Amino acid sequence: MKKLPKIGLLYLDYVMRFFDKSNFKGWPDKIETVTYHWKNDKARFIKEIKRKKIKILIGNIPATAYETFVEISKELPDVRFVPSIETQFSNRSKENVTLFCKKFKISIPKTKIFYDKDKGYEYLKNKATYPQIIKRSYGPSNYGGYFVHKADSFKEAKKLLDEKKYNPIYTQNAIDLKDSGDIRVMLIGHKPICAFWRYSGKNQWITNTSQGGSMSYENIPMNALELAVKASKAAKAEYWACDIAISAKTGKAYILECATAFAAFPYIRDWICQYLMWDFSKGRFKKPHVPLFSWEELGKIDSSLLRTMRNIGFSKYKPSFDGEYYLNDTKDNFDMSLTEISNNGDVPDSIAPDKNANQSKNTKRTEDEYEKKKINLNGATLTDLMSLYGMEEDLAIEIKEYLEDNIITDSSDLLELESIDSQMLKSWDENIDDMRIDINTATVEVLKKIKGIGPKLAKNILDYRKKMTTFKSINELKELEGIGKNKFSQLKSRLKIGE
Repeated sequence: MKKLPKIGLLYLDYVMRFFDKSNFKGWPDKIETVTYHWKNDKARFIKEIKRKKIKILIGNIPATAYETFVEISKELPDVRFVPSIETQFSNRSKENVTLFCKKFKISIPKTKIFYDKDKGYEYLKNKATYPQIIKRSYGPSNYGGYFVHKADSFKEAKKLLDEKKYNPIYTQNAIDLKDSGDIRVMLIGHKPICAFWRYSGKNQWITNTSQGGSMSYENIPMNALELAVKASKAAKAEYWACDIAISAKTGKAYILECATAFAAFPYIRDWICQYLMWDFSKGRFKKPHVPLFSWEELGKIDSSLLRTMRNIGFSKYKPSFDGEYYLNDTKDNFDMSLTEISNNGDVPDSIAPDKNANQSKNTKRTEDEYEKKKINLNGATLTDLMSLYGMEEDLAIEIKEYLEDNIITDSSDLLELESIDSQMLKSWDENIDDMRIDINTATVEVLKKIKGIGPKLAKNILDYRKKMTTFKSINELKELEGIGKNKFSQLKSRLKIGE
């Protein structure tokens, strides 16, 4: 029996782990893990891959490390990266998504990218039609749409760009969305295995569930699936996801985003790894059987339960005559299949000026930021939260929801969330900033949200501050009614005297 290739799972400090060994249920050989540490870790990392004799390295590469891993892959010509470096080209930026779609003639909204700010403003003032969708280009995802903006006029667009200073200027014609929603399609081996509509929340325009939106697994149009399959095949992607807009006026489908980096329920990650084992073992492991539109039934399960489900499978069946006709009719487009091998020619040319200088500068700057950045969870964006070690998108959203009614003054406050344990908090320590609240500037609304302070005590604190003008020392809290020895011990680590 032919020996199986040695698998290695790629991890990066402070970055979500998409796969772990449990996703490869049944793989008989030892699966290695290798962690890339930010900043100047290339030589050590390459040496470890060679020492462990890894032949297949599995894991998504963050935008901030993309150029570094292009160099690493050249030093490891006998190692198969999954997804390939070329396949992950679109992960790096919105500009790359556009370049990918244009190279392979995949339908996207009219998009303009300007590295020259004056030329960008000239286009937005004299040629663009409104509304325009303006995005921060750099980075693999907008994490809940926090870097996606709608401008209804040049005045709004200029004000936004003057404030955000996005470079390049990345702007798209807004699509009049059918049913006021867009569609997320996930694929394995070019076959759609999950698809759902995403609808905007009340008084929102952006279609994202993290901002109050909703979702539905029903009535996914066939042209959305066909476009997603076309993009997946062009990317030569083992696994892939697309966000797709359907025009309300014409019914035409457009790619909004596409990447190998996306949030997925545990059972989908299991399916991906079953597919990869089928690929790596040359058929010794079975290819997963996932019927088309199975998501309509799975979508009836509450999402909080679906989030925890593992090892969902489907037995093969003999369909009815009508079903057989339908499935046979679409088999060529939607059968799960092996991906083609990527090559350098799959990657479009960059439009960035002084390409090589720009890339090396960006790589060093962004990797340094990962080392130095301290996060105050109270003001953290989803992007900030996603940079924490072991973070997943569902958990980041859960933390954001917790912060709507609470203020975190110590990371241990998060232990109230079932998904977080003390070991996880410990791994974040060096990246968490001082989150104590300045007792001399806090409002009553802020004080009430601090653990251990209720409405009455918050009022007492403000009354004392008003009477004394300011707190000179945290020890003055002992003077207040309702603050004994234990309460003071609890509060002194949550409050501070500002500079």
